[in-house]
Amino acid sequence: MRILVYFAGLMSISRGVPAIEPNINYPMTMQQPAHVTFRFAAPHDAETVRTIEFEAGLRFVSVGMSGIADAPPMCLALIERKIAAQEIIVAVDVDGTCAGFVMFEPQPARIYIQELDVLPLHAGRRIGAALIEQVAQLARSRKLMRLILSTYREVPWNAPYYRRLGFREIEEAELDAALIARRDAHVARGLDESKRVFMQRDLA
Repeated sequence: MRILVYFAGLMSISRGVPAIEPNINYPMTMQQPAHVTFRFAAPHDAETVRTIEFEAGLRFVSVGMSGIADAPPMCLALIERKIAAQEIIVAVDVDGTCAGFVMFEPQPARIYIQELDVLPLHAGRRIGAALIEQVAQLARSRKLMRLILSTYREVPWNAPYYRRLGFREIEEAELDAALIARRDAHVARGLDESKRVFMQRDLA
């Protein structure tokens, strides 16, 4: 999506990978996608994360944004650092394959969602929404009460999608120094920020 569930103690499913906050009992807030479990990404998931990002990005061809579809995925070193920091959560299907992931960055008072991607094969299963909810519950457990992201304003599976998940647009006057710096970094990378928007979801 390129920014862009049940919670009764999440179960770890393979190779001893830790589950997410296993000692916290979360309230049921949404229906979990059938046969999907969630865990922090492990070192062996790094290449899979890159593959998911690339394949999910191909969808942008359908809205005339082939430049995004053609962009290389994140570098392996970055993904490995995020995995080591436990800042990537993967959605794992019943056969043990990764169907999607969310990458995030804890910040003071909030978590910034850096990347959310689901394999096109698994579209429509609400895996993306469930991954967002995983981050929301993790944020609550750390007393961080906001989720922030940056995404395309008009792409159907970007800002309109996040609105349905409870996000709202952040007005220009609300942007803090960190978000302005991030926007400047996007411009330096060649992103057209006139087509993008920062969004926020407040967590109860």
